[in-house]
Amino acid sequence: MTEAVPGGSLAALLAMIDIPGEIHLPDGTTFTVGTGEPVYALTFRSDRALRTPLTELGVGRAYVSGDLDVTGDLGALFGVRHALRTKVPLLQKVRFLFDLARTATAMNAKAIGRHYGRGDDFYLTFIDKRFRFYSQGLFRSPDETLEEAAEHKLESMVDGLGLKPGMRLLDIGGGWGGVTQYCGARGVHVTTLTIAEDSARYIRRLIDENGLPGEVFLEDFLDHRPAEPYDHAVIYGVIEHLPNYRRFAAQAWRMLKPGGRLYLDGSAAVQKFSVSAFTREYIWPGAHTFMTLQDVLAELLYHGFEIVDVTRETRDYELTMREWAKRLDAAEKDITARWGAETYRAFRLYLWGGTHAFRSNALQAYHLIAERTADPGPRPSIGRRVVRFLAGLR
Repeated sequence: MTEAVPGGSLAALLAMIDIPGEIHLPDGTTFTVGTGEPVYALTFRSDRALRTPLTELGVGRAYVSGDLDVTGDLGALFGVRHALRTKVPLLQKVRFLFDLARTATAMNAKAIGRHYGRGDDFYLTFIDKRFRFYSQGLFRSPDETLEEAAEHKLESMVDGLGLKPGMRLLDIGGGWGGVTQYCGARGVHVTTLTIAEDSARYIRRLIDENGLPGEVFLEDFLDHRPAEPYDHAVIYGVIEHLPNYRRFAAQAWRMLKPGGRLYLDGSAAVQKFSVSAFTREYIWPGAHTFMTLQDVLAELLYHGFEIVDVTRETRDYELTMREWAKRLDAAEKDITARWGAETYRAFRLYLWGGTHAFRSNALQAYHLIAERTADPGPRPSIGRRVVRFLAGLR
């Protein structure tokens, strides 16, 4: 029955969309919506919950605070996402502009510190156990494990870069040392750059305990000045934190030897900075942005790189986030006890929401391989390109 649904509410919105579920109101009334066997149950804990604003951030806040509760298939409820408004609060807009205007290294340090300040153990509850990647694995089939997908990710990188024993590899944003563990065991010297102190400690311990060839610098990539350039470089899921692609491409060119390759992967969107208000408030503060592939490619080409390969990995990221979300749900009691219910609920929305975004192609994912040429390339300036063109006329 849907007669008892309060008009103009989230409950009324769900009643209009054919996703079978149960809705429980504060007065004890229960009714079903959609057709078929209910796949979720949504409980409104208070009259205030019934007045939840029909925006992504409003619904997200109500769920994280516990005003709304969902059991069953939370992922199914993202089918109503398109019907919610994407209103961004004025304060968040101002804060975003402030963060964007700050120096890149200061903004990166603040955003990374807030996100990873929960400590290693939190993320290790849901990412893969073998190489501990916080970006997409590569699945050869949907029934592979997250650990197998993480190994395929490394195999793709090693093959794409042509890594051999004795080479020097720069790992930009080392996470929990998966690249050092895999490549170091194969005789490749890995230099890791990270601005997360927990990450630096974790990787240094990994190197010491396993006798791996490598070193770790607690340093922003944009500030790094090596004594000599590297053979190759890898950046897994970190380009999202480096929105100034011009500076990134120029620095990457300086870091590599001629012929050196860059392996880059990340989540992507068609429009830069199109991150939801919920994600900015609860998950990634600062100027975090999904990669805009077209802009990254343009800057690499303008800064002396040849593009060797671009591969779409949207389905891989969907499968990765789905597995993260399932593992997070399985660890609910432990996470709630150690980090609080709000942290669990915020990440539950984030991971199931990400799964839906990749499945519906609202987000994409790619990896690319770029090779450094001997020429630093023309900067993307109209005036400069005209001058170069005229100078080349005979």
